Amino acid sequence: MSTLKIENLHVEVGEKEILKGLNLEINTGEVHAIMGPNGNGKSTLLSTIMGHPKYTVTQGKITLDGQDVLAMSVDERARAGLFLGMQYPQEIPGITNSDFLRAAINAKRDEPISLFKFIRTLDKNIEELGMDENLAHRYLNEGFSGGEKKRNEILQMKLLQPRFALLDEIDSGLDVDALRVVAGAINSMRSDEFGCIMVSHYERMFELVKPTHVHVLVQGQIVMSGGYELVEKIDQEGYEWVKELGYDIEQNERQPIILEACGKKGQ
Repeated sequence: MSTLKIENLHVEVGEKEILKGLNLEINTGEVHAIMGPNGNGKSTLLSTIMGHPKYTVTQGKITLDGQDVLAMSVDERARAGLFLGMQYPQEIPGITNSDFLRAAINAKRDEPISLFKFIRTLDKNIEELGMDENLAHRYLNEGFSGGEKKRNEILQMKLLQPRFALLDEIDSGLDVDALRVVAGAINSMRSDEFGCIMVSHYERMFELVKPTHVHVLVQGQIVMSGGYELVEKIDQEGYEWVKELGYDIEQNERQPIILEACGKKGQ
């Protein structure tokens, strides 16, 4: 069993504090749902775990089996077994999907994967996800529909086999059929060697991928944790009841995270 532990995490964007002493512990074998109003820190949490330079940790710790995640570069976090499925996957012209995926797989291996094994694994997963068989030869996400981009994120997850997947609204923009396919792929990953944090606003997603733990994140803190009954409560009542706990509800529009910012130092 592996454990991803977050303790007293404070995170700023610019000069604004977004996460304000967040605590969370996730073990492999578990699926944790993170719910809450827009602009209260859900995507900030996932991006901070993965190491996006836009987010500055001012206090607290993130550890993976006791190792200091905050001391790792983004690629080191990926090799350690963390994976971020983005809400807004970026298009990268000039790099084919297959080249990108094979390079990502090889970065986690001591010896490169054989071309035959890679093609066989890639084709199998593309078929299971109901994706265009020519996808491997297309540039990464270029010209992909929103649904194709999301399936491609799940394809990456299935090929990379992370210890912990951080899925940021992976269901947004999917039609009913695509949602079932993506949910089925996530469920196929569930095991004692795999843990997952999922951010979503919709009960439907959590009906298909039943979480073991549910957390409500408001004003940068987890204000309540429980089981699936919390998903049902939010679906029926929204978040007005959170005010009874002494928290104001802020609904801020979240700006998409641009991948290219990760390559710019000092941001």
